[in-house]
Amino acid sequence: MKKQAIITLSIFGFLVIATILVVFYGRGYRLGFDKGRPDFLGTGLLVATSKPDGASVFINGHLATATSNTINLSPGEYSVKIFKDGYFAWEKKIKIQKEVVSKVDALLFPNAPKLESITNIGVRNPVQDPGKTSLAYAVASQSARKNGVYILDLTTRPILTLQSSSNQVVDDTADLFSSSSFSFSPDGAQLIATTSANTSYLLNARTFNQNPKDVTNTLFNVGLSWDKELADKDKARIESLPKKLRKEITNNFKILEWSLDDSKILYEASSSATLPTIITPRLIGIDTTPEQRKLEKGQIFVYDIKEDKNYKIEVKSSKNLHWYPDSAHLIYVVDQKIDIMEFDGGNRTTIYAGPFVDSFVFPWPDSTKVVILTNLGNPNILPNLYTIVLK
Repeated sequence: MKKQAIITLSIFGFLVIATILVVFYGRGYRLGFDKGRPDFLGTGLLVATSKPDGASVFINGHLATATSNTINLSPGEYSVKIFKDGYFAWEKKIKIQKEVVSKVDALLFPNAPKLESITNIGVRNPVQDPGKTSLAYAVASQSARKNGVYILDLTTRPILTLQSSSNQVVDDTADLFSSSSFSFSPDGAQLIATTSANTSYLLNARTFNQNPKDVTNTLFNVGLSWDKELADKDKARIESLPKKLRKEITNNFKILEWSLDDSKILYEASSSATLPTIITPRLIGIDTTPEQRKLEKGQIFVYDIKEDKNYKIEVKSSKNLHWYPDSAHLIYVVDQKIDIMEFDGGNRTTIYAGPFVDSFVFPWPDSTKVVILTNLGNPNILPNLYTIVLK
């Protein structure tokens, strides 16, 4: 009886010790040596993922593992490099903290992206809708019934080619729409087309307009209505934020663009100030990239609402700087190059430096492509829409 009790207690004690060890192991503790003596050392966890998967992970220049794995590291700062053949390398300084899971998610861009044609009849004045799901453009090289305004739906998945994804919404039989410039309504459902004769029409962007509505005389009122819609949307976003942050945004932010998931703000500092800490205590396991909370008027920043982090973005101008659809990157057109960078300004990569027209560069909604307007350097042909494939 006594022997059985000892066995039971021994098993119970073993289970308790094993459970404790498992808990500590899960929190990052590993058996190691401190000053030459065995010790149970606390570590941090690094979770490294990449798109595409299967990339090599280098820690301080040494191959450690592949992506989609977890690495135990002693507390400290590490240089992390993620590399896959055929893609630009991703690099970042990561601070590892004891018992904290740090995550890195590298979006890798091919160093030899493919160009694929979307249109073949010539394109003018393409414009993307606010939701980044469609493009409006003009065609002027066909007959009157085939010329006009087309909408390319970027969310469709055609069986063969993207050339079948465009729908005509108005032709040149009513007016010279092939010479129009465009602006979308905030919801992307309507389109203002202004011809070279300064006549403006309100078009339904989702169907053919048999009798386009002339709004030249009421264009100002239409613009006011759309501006109010945008202002109301911004107001609703801001009012959902903590009061302390609302005050800072009102006083110091000139909002340029919200990320599509509303988690981050791209803005120009409207005054010089110091951005106070909004979330206290500070969150753990967040992006360890150094931030800048001192604002100088005219400088460009990204504020991460969820993590209360503020990053300065080094660009010549904010004119051609926009959010990438994944809300984790920015796309920047400068010096006839297309760059994509992380929202904290890191890993800036030139994905394309070939010929394209002006600043007609539009990201695909699923972040797998970028649309450009180009004649491929041939002045004898009309420019067309092409995709730069990044997957």
